[in-house]
Amino acid sequence: MIRICEIAQLGDQVLRQKAKTVNDVHDADTLRIIEAMQSTLAGTSGVGIAAPQIGESQRIIIMASRPTPRYPLAPLMEPTVMINPCFQVLSEIQEKDWEGCLSIPGIRALVPRYKEILIQYTDILGDEVESKLDGFVARIFQHEFDHLEGKTYLDRVENNVDIFAESEFIKLLRFSS
Repeated sequence: MIRICEIAQLGDQVLRQKAKTVNDVHDADTLRIIEAMQSTLAGTSGVGIAAPQIGESQRIIIMASRPTPRYPLAPLMEPTVMINPCFQVLSEIQEKDWEGCLSIPGIRALVPRYKEILIQYTDILGDEVESKLDGFVARIFQHEFDHLEGKTYLDRVENNVDIFAESEFIKLLRFSS
C-alpha cells in the first residue's frame, strides 16, 4: 500500500529536532519510511525530502532533482535515497541562490551554500557511497541535510530582505527572464 504523508510544516517540533541515526538499513520500519518518503515526494514539485518532513526523526534524505514548476532549471537525476548522510566542504566558496521548502510553502529566500562538497551515505542496499557534488545538487543535499540537524533554510538566510513571498519571487523570475 502506497502511503502519502502530510508534510510537516514550520512550527512542527519534528523539524527542530536532530534526527536519529538509522541502525539497520534493512529494518522494516526503515524501509516503510523510505517508501513513504518516495511516494510523498513524487506527489510534489519538490526536488528533495528528509524523513523529519514526514514526521519521522530518522537520518534519511531523498534527492530527486528534476525540472519542476518550482525549479524549472533543475538538472535531472534519478531519485537517490541517502541514509545517515554526512558531508565535507571541498571549497569554502559559498554562493547565494533561491530556495524554497515543502515545509514552508509560499516563501522563497536567497540562501548561501557551499558550492562543492564531498558526501558520504549508506544506500538502500546497505553499501557505503561517496560522491562529489556541486552547484544546484550540492545545494539540495545541504538543504535536506539541514533538516536532519533540526534546521530550515530560513536559519541560513543572512538578511531578512532576502526572504520573498512566492508570488513576488515568480514576478522576479518573469521580470529577469
